[in-house]
Amino acid sequence: MNNKPKYSLFKNGIYALEGLIHVVKTESSFRLELFFSFFSILFIILLPVDLAYKLILFVTLFIVFIAELLNSAIENVVDLVTKEIHPLAKSAKDIGATAVLFSLILHILCWIFILVYEVF
Repeated sequence: MNNKPKYSLFKNGIYALEGLIHVVKTESSFRLELFFSFFSILFIILLPVDLAYKLILFVTLFIVFIAELLNSAIENVVDLVTKEIHPLAKSAKDIGATAVLFSLILHILCWIFILVYEVF
């Protein structure tokens, strides 16, 4: 079964925006990360370090968003497939959450290393 519509750059952009709107409306963790990202972006811009370090912080921040989006997609698919409590469903959701956790750890470690070695 092929349920993919014909490719269109404009339509695919609309689908992406619809996905973003959906995740903002339904995922409290994404909204929380979005809220804190505004402060993070402000600090990154004002941080007195080289552009390369700022780019590292921006990239790791977007990795957090990407991991959270993928985790939300995994959770939606698992919920679509089964409403029952199943060890594999739990495992899939837990692994997605671990990816988010690792991306957050990476972002925080980058902040620590850059602040320790470049600012202080």
